[in-house]
Amino acid sequence: MANILVCDDERSICEMLDIALRREGHKVETVNSGEVAKRKLDGAIYDLVITDIKMPNISGIEVLRHAHQVSPDSAVILITAVDDYEAAVQAVKAGGATDYIRKTPGLVDEIKLAINRSLEKLSLSRQNFAFKRDAAGRNSLENIVGVSPAMEKLKQTVRTVASTQSTVLIYGESGTGKELVARGVHVCSPRAAEPFVSINCGAFPETLLESELFGYVKGAFTGANQNKRGLFEVADKGTVFLDEISEMTLTMQVKLLRVLQERTVRPVGGTAEIPIDVRVIAATNRDLDHQVAEGNFREDLYYRLSVIPVHVPPLRERREDIPLLVNHFLKKYAPAAGKQITRVNPISLDALCGYEWPGNVRQLENTVERAVALETHEELRAELPVERAKARAAAAGANGGVVVPNGAVLPDGVDMEKYVADIEVSLLKSALSQSNGVQTRAADLLKISYRSFRHLMKKYEL
Repeated sequence: MANILVCDDERSICEMLDIALRREGHKVETVNSGEVAKRKLDGAIYDLVITDIKMPNISGIEVLRHAHQVSPDSAVILITAVDDYEAAVQAVKAGGATDYIRKTPGLVDEIKLAINRSLEKLSLSRQNFAFKRDAAGRNSLENIVGVSPAMEKLKQTVRTVASTQSTVLIYGESGTGKELVARGVHVCSPRAAEPFVSINCGAFPETLLESELFGYVKGAFTGANQNKRGLFEVADKGTVFLDEISEMTLTMQVKLLRVLQERTVRPVGGTAEIPIDVRVIAATNRDLDHQVAEGNFREDLYYRLSVIPVHVPPLRERREDIPLLVNHFLKKYAPAAGKQITRVNPISLDALCGYEWPGNVRQLENTVERAVALETHEELRAELPVERAKARAAAAGANGGVVVPNGAVLPDGVDMEKYVADIEVSLLKSALSQSNGVQTRAADLLKISYRSFRHLMKKYEL
């Protein structure tokens, strides 16, 4: 089904196309002048515009140019009389019009064929955009590394839920690989050939998140110079992954709930509802039951999202997978660094297997990547994160830092504000180091929201 705008000064043509195209399942709006067509294009997003060329005041060519300016993704089909033929050919050659059709007794059938051609091109364009946007992180179930009972159970759960159309809520600690699991669900589902679009809800302020998800129309806000499709529309027939859903504001939660219930989106500043067909997978590292009880997350949205809950176990609960993961990351980073590292030092591996890994798989990956970068031999030796933490604490002490044992106040007193500030700065820098400067990951490591992280960064001028 497409959202189509028909523009023709002959009312009989508009009525004929309106009836014929609605029978095909399309959503159709008709107007009888170029002026109204331009206003419609400014206020809504259309998949397709069908316009006559010769009309009073504003011609179809002007409508075409306006559509190309404010909504470049929209296809435009020109309807032409015999004497308009040359103008139509020139419009197509100029690259603005998708097709042109002469007004003949077979007009409706010709338009149906042209619509199918245009929608096929539009679908391919959207898929290409989504695939390019996510190409760097595309994964399959094979990329979920692990043979422990917990991981085998997780993989079986993914295979089982993938065949359904139900909404999935993935929960687990930061760094456990929730997005990998979401991709696994998508790849194993009937939607595998369609786009997988992911977005971190904590990485955008509310207004920007709304325009990213739902799109916007020209003039919706300062800088909105043309219509833009949202990620829900880009992912049509595919999957939308909403990471860190608990960071979404209550206002956005209401809007998301409406989308899940109505299966339509309304672009920011627009008035038209756009039907969507997507599967939604959400993820969180927080206890949503507690968030609901605290009033920070809507109960109705929680039940709508957690139709199928999937738990991703922390790394400390599947230590037998650590050697596999270490070798997996070694094979990933050693060739990229141009190094011939063929094995892992047994003592280092034992130490890695015995560590608690509060940052889970992401922290292990960063540790292996760092070790590969620093290694000069064929055998990888990795330094545990806890040793780096001790070194930083020693450095702080050497620089005159005050260490308060068990939270006790020293006899001479302590500048608590400065002491807490020093700790926060140290933790911020440490998290940034472990996340290679990726601030959303650093916020995850500190188990705070991205907004809180940015506030602290600004507070301490980091």
